[in-house]
Amino acid sequence: MDIKYVDEIELKGKRVWLRVDFNVPLDPEGKITDDTRIRSVLPTIKYCREQGAVLTIASHLGRPKGKVEKKFSLAPAAGRLGELLGKGVSLLNDCLGPEVEKAISELKPGEVALLENLRFHPEEEKNDPDFARGLARSADIYINDAFAVSHRAHASVEAITRYVGVCAAGLLMKKELESFARAMENPQRPMVAVIGGAKVSGKLETLKNILKKVDKLIIGGGMAFTFLKAQGYQVGKSLTEEDLREKAAEIAESARERGVKLYLPVDCVIADRFSPEAESRVVPAQEVPEEWMGMDTGPATNLLFSEVLGDARTIIWNGPMGVFEMEAFSGGTRAMASCVAGSSAFTVIGGGDTIAAVQQEGNPDKISFISTGGGAFLELLEGKELPGIKALQGKN
Repeated sequence: MDIKYVDEIELKGKRVWLRVDFNVPLDPEGKITDDTRIRSVLPTIKYCREQGAVLTIASHLGRPKGKVEKKFSLAPAAGRLGELLGKGVSLLNDCLGPEVEKAISELKPGEVALLENLRFHPEEEKNDPDFARGLARSADIYINDAFAVSHRAHASVEAITRYVGVCAAGLLMKKELESFARAMENPQRPMVAVIGGAKVSGKLETLKNILKKVDKLIIGGGMAFTFLKAQGYQVGKSLTEEDLREKAAEIAESARERGVKLYLPVDCVIADRFSPEAESRVVPAQEVPEEWMGMDTGPATNLLFSEVLGDARTIIWNGPMGVFEMEAFSGGTRAMASCVAGSSAFTVIGGGDTIAAVQQEGNPDKISFISTGGGAFLELLEGKELPGIKALQGKN
């Protein structure tokens, strides 16, 4: 891809400006409930420190809509990062300006400062060139280790690369791109993609692109009912997108033409209403009563999907198999999580619910690679070029 990585460039004594994703979940008291995103970039941070770089870290948190809001301060992230590094991390009061530049100039090699929330400035999300130029004033080297936001053409992701002489990707980004390439560009076969989630509309391009790569395709979640209805099945009040029935039929036909085996649910857990307290039962996928709705894959489907994955050598999974947030309808997603984790294949997963399912099943360490990107992961599956990645190409 003609991208330099942080371990390929000289860092000693250089001012390194590192874009990360510290958009961590917080409880009502402002305490971090999951520090995965902070831990994931520790290898890059530690490498920069060991090489004697002066390190400035930048991130966003939440959606402050271009205004300073205390609840979106990166103070909790600075505190947690300091604990993980065993060394204090200074939180600067802004992300650019004379005071920030002065504070950075006083840092010594190996020291770390965290800038305040980039999104306190509306120019960040507008990819404003003047704002990007201001961010770049304190940088000899720019490192992007924020894969999860690299599908956004924001100032700290895209425009800033025009104003820093040396630009590279971090070690997390390297793992993301190499794992994805191994799974999608040169996979061991059979290759199986598992795509779930609520709507076909959100993953239409993903399905089209993935058909060019896979040997087998499993479709679950609410989106499966649009495919089932396109085949003439009665799906009751299950979530469907009427305007996409024809597209679903085209995807099924394209799979047949390409020799890709397409698998849909053969039975499902249905409910009389969309509620965790709803009455539920299992029925064949083509026999959903008129006033009921499909909420999860049934036991026969879970067994079928596990058999489909049985001989897989590469598995990509994105999206839950049912209404995972309701315990009564989480069985299909949990079964898939156990099956993928138990596979001897090279496995890559992405998406919040998908990762949550694997974590709840207690076996994330059995997944070959867990992507930190939701939207970015999905756009790579669609075959799109991410602005944050494109901006690094040729920056030698």
